[in-house]
Amino acid sequence: MLTGYLLPTSGKARLAGFDTQLQSIEMKRILGYLPENTPLYTDMYVKEFLNFVANTYQLSQPDLKIKDVIARVGLGEEQHKKIFMLSKGYKQRVGLAQAIIHDPQILILDEPTTGLDPNQLTDIRELIKTLGKDKTVILSTHIMQEVEALCDQVVIINKGKIVSDALLAELKASHHTESLEDIFRSLTN
Repeated sequence: MLTGYLLPTSGKARLAGFDTQLQSIEMKRILGYLPENTPLYTDMYVKEFLNFVANTYQLSQPDLKIKDVIARVGLGEEQHKKIFMLSKGYKQRVGLAQAIIHDPQILILDEPTTGLDPNQLTDIRELIKTLGKDKTVILSTHIMQEVEALCDQVVIINKGKIVSDALLAELKASHHTESLEDIFRSLTN
């Protein structure tokens, strides 16, 4: 619902002051989104796909933006391949590249590291941490190790209700444990 892809059954949502339903075009200009199953045009070449995305956003200097985003996400050696030829990790990088090519203020990532091998996992985590230094990154995951590796603020939702919203360190201190898994279980049972 925050991304504008699903209609809320009730209530309203705002991102950076924009109503996600009434101002969806304006909101999408400041939002980057990487869904769990990234919808990619797999018959396109990586660079061709990113050019398509850049043109969709009507970016000025698209060639420069494409070159920059390819370098940032580590797609240099893969940029001339068709997307279907890429490993899961490199497809995730293409998805991340399309999400950040327009330099959004807010980035929503849904299970961004699922299915990655250990090397890819390390690379993608580092990239997400780097992006989080100057952007708001909302990470949706059920993998507590991801939360601990990437997040400062943790919101735990159980059956559609927020059961906790705190800094990670404060959450651990208030529950007298270092195990986020234990905290999650205690809050959702």
